[in-house]
Amino acid sequence: MSGTGGLPEALSALLAVAARAGVTEETARSEALALAAALAESAPGAPADWGKAVPGGTTQDFFDAAVRGRRWRGAPTAVLTELIASGSPEKTAYAEALAELASAACTLGEPTMRVVGNASVAAAAQLEAAGARQLQVGTTPQSTPATDPVEERPAPEPEKTVEELLAELDELTGLARVKQEVHRQVAVLRVEKLRAEAGLKNATITRHLVFVGNPGTGKTTVARLVSGIYKALGLLSKGQLVEVDRSELVAGYLGQTATKTAEVVESAAGGVLFIDEAYSLTAGDTGADQYGREAVDTLVKEMEDRRDDLVVIVAGYPEPMQAFIAANPGLASRFRTTIEFENYSDEELTDILTGLADAADYELVPEAVDGFQEILASTPRDSSFGNGRFARNVLEAAIGRQAWRLRDVTAPTRDELRQILAADLTEAPDEDRNEQGEQA
Repeated sequence: MSGTGGLPEALSALLAVAARAGVTEETARSEALALAAALAESAPGAPADWGKAVPGGTTQDFFDAAVRGRRWRGAPTAVLTELIASGSPEKTAYAEALAELASAACTLGEPTMRVVGNASVAAAAQLEAAGARQLQVGTTPQSTPATDPVEERPAPEPEKTVEELLAELDELTGLARVKQEVHRQVAVLRVEKLRAEAGLKNATITRHLVFVGNPGTGKTTVARLVSGIYKALGLLSKGQLVEVDRSELVAGYLGQTATKTAEVVESAAGGVLFIDEAYSLTAGDTGADQYGREAVDTLVKEMEDRRDDLVVIVAGYPEPMQAFIAANPGLASRFRTTIEFENYSDEELTDILTGLADAADYELVPEAVDGFQEILASTPRDSSFGNGRFARNVLEAAIGRQAWRLRDVTAPTRDELRQILAADLTEAPDEDRNEQGEQA
């Protein structure tokens, strides 16, 4: 179906929650529109419908926004992450508003089955991160209107302890070496803090980290936990995670890049700045890379100026990351700890798939689990393999195919609505074939 009625309404509701939470309208609007574009980017006609909901929005604006929003198709948005880190009483309402926005994204253009799957998984990711109850995409949460003068806001939840956050880390699938290194880092930083409180001298220990590994190996998830752990240790004042790439640090002109990078760092102050594919800032000797070098120089200065309340984590493939760190003496002196993220095994990827399904209130029947393992056995594991993202993409596509399979069932049962069958993992019908090969 086509139309934009759903998106403006969902956006308006989200902005109302953002205002109560103290989030600026510009920040919340930009993030919400990016998420909607990322969910609907494969739908024919979506750019035009999205543009109608965005004054002056162009097709290029739509695809630029989609690139920014893709990271939130399987993880909480930046604003929600900060609300959770700060213990905001509005975090649940904001997560529910994001889930409604995901549902509204399905009204853009002529949605494909992939859009339905994207929206379901994205909604579940927001709700799960905030500890909110699951909502079916397309439903409206029953909540007290924001204008109700007697509405009582819940008190902020107690902040998580280091032990609780480490327990969350340990519950993640796989990542044995990563977990060991994070535990080691926590032990070192805890003793360093205790020595400082006792009036003892400390060696200079940098808290900044390098994460290396292939896509989808959990780097962002671990970075989010690290930000909370550092906050719980008293090393950071807020503990939010701000995730960026080159496009969000580099401007179109020399001089503007320094300002843009400084603004991004300011938004991460008190928390963790996570720079994905950081080596793209120093990827060559072309004139365009003057902007990347300007961003790196600004980043090094900001890291020094904010060394007491900022942690930077840079991430990417192993070899390019080594070259990136070596490209600037300021980087080499600040990034001394590298944590390697290994590819997941077939068993671990199966656990990830079933976990994602559970979080989205779906169930893979045993035959579907067997079918996924067969898919894994025939999938090459080169550097482009998506690991956890691969599992998420399989689930998103399966959810869409399930919806197509049930399209003529007037009153499906609860089990029918929840169960993913082996057939849902197979080649999509004609309506979905134009989406094969889409990257998350």
